[in-house]
Amino acid sequence: MVVTFPFVMVLILLVVQFAMWQHAVHVAETAAAEGLAVARADGGSAGVGQAKASTLLSQLGRSVLRSPSVSASRTADAARVEIFGVAPVVVPFLELPVHAVAAGPVERFRGDP
Repeated sequence: MVVTFPFVMVLILLVVQFAMWQHAVHVAETAAAEGLAVARADGGSAGVGQAKASTLLSQLGRSVLRSPSVSASRTADAARVEIFGVAPVVVPFLELPVHAVAAGPVERFRGDP
């Protein structure tokens, strides 16, 4: 009994740590997708997509993703938004990185042929 209690506590903390990491990944993926939607729109830009993703991350709370870094790029054919960060730490010394990428073609208006 004395040996099992610490083991069970560590196991519970690891499960909570994994859940926090998964939540941070989902938040980063959502912010990247929203940033991509703005960046790839007709008339959009990489700066607007980066700002949208950063704003969404700040609205969702700083405790979900620590040290978020957002970068966006747009060429004539494609747009890309990338987010890096770290999941909140529940288990000491276990910092899990979070990385999300959203990429897609740029929208273009084409008139009737």
